[in-house]
Amino acid sequence: MFLWDKSYKLKNFWYYILGSFILILFSTIGQLPIIAFLPSEFPSPDADPMDIFKTIPSNLRLFLLLFSFAFVLPGIWLVVKKLHDLPIMSVLSGRKKIDLERVLYSFMLWGTVVSTFIFLEYSLNPENYIFNFKVKEFLILALIAILFIPIQTSVEEIVFRGYLMQGFGHWLNSRFIALFLTSTVFGSLHLANPEITALGYKFVILYITVGFVLGIMTLMDDGLELALGFHAANNLIAALLLTADWTVFQTESILIDISEPSLGITDWITPFIVFPILLSVFARKYSWTNWKEKLFSKVR
Repeated sequence: MFLWDKSYKLKNFWYYILGSFILILFSTIGQLPIIAFLPSEFPSPDADPMDIFKTIPSNLRLFLLLFSFAFVLPGIWLVVKKLHDLPIMSVLSGRKKIDLERVLYSFMLWGTVVSTFIFLEYSLNPENYIFNFKVKEFLILALIAILFIPIQTSVEEIVFRGYLMQGFGHWLNSRFIALFLTSTVFGSLHLANPEITALGYKFVILYITVGFVLGIMTLMDDGLELALGFHAANNLIAALLLTADWTVFQTESILIDISEPSLGITDWITPFIVFPILLSVFARKYSWTNWKEKLFSKVR
C-alpha cells in the first residue's frame, strides 16, 4: 500500500500534527484576501458571517473561497518533502505517476450520475427551480470553477485520504481505524456549512459516508486517482448546474433550487444504493481483490 510503503521511514504522529498546523496556516494566509472585499462596516455586531460574506458578488466570492486551497499546495509540498522527508507520491499513489485515465474515468462516471440526478429532479419537479442561465456570468463561473475546483478537491483528497490517512494508520497500526477517523473528521469539518443549518445534523452522515467511499477507493485502488476524479466531478457539477441560498456554493449556476430545504429520496438512495454500485463498478473494472486485507489489516 503506497501510504505505508516499507521503503518509507515514517515519523511519529506528532509530525503529522505539526504538519496539519502548517497546512492550516497556509490555508489561513490564503483566506486573507477575502478581508479586502468585506464591507468596512458590519450591519450589526451579531450579524451572520454568511450574510456578510454574501455581500461579495458570487463569482468573486467563489474565486476567493477557492483561492485559499491553491495556497495550500506549496504547503503540502513543504510538509511532505521537508518535514517528513518523503516523496510527494507517498501521499498520492502507489504508481510511478498519477494515472490520469483513472482520474478521468471516475470524473466522467460520477459526473454523469450527478448530472442525471439533477436533470431528473428538475424534470419531475420544475416548479422547485428557477432557470438562471446568464451567459456572461455563467462563462465567468465556468472559468473559475474549471480552474480552481479541481485544486480545492485535490487538496482535500491529498490531506485526508493521503496525508492524514498515512499518519493515523502508522500511529494506530490499523487501516480501518485510519479510514474511520479520516472519514469522520472530513464529515465533521462540514458542520459549518450552511447545508447543515438548513437540513440538520443528520446531513453530516452523508458527508461522513462520502468520506468512507473515497477512503475505500483509495485503499482498494492503491492511489488517490479515483477519489480525485469523483470529488472534482461532484463539486464542479454542483457549482455549474445547481445552487440554492442554503448551499455552500452559491453560484451563478444554470438552476436555482427555490424549494424548502429537505432531505429528498436521492439523499438516501445515494449512500445505500448508488455508492455500493459505484464501488462495484470500480472493483470490476480495476480487478479489486483482498478486500478484507486492504481495508482491515494492520499497517505493519
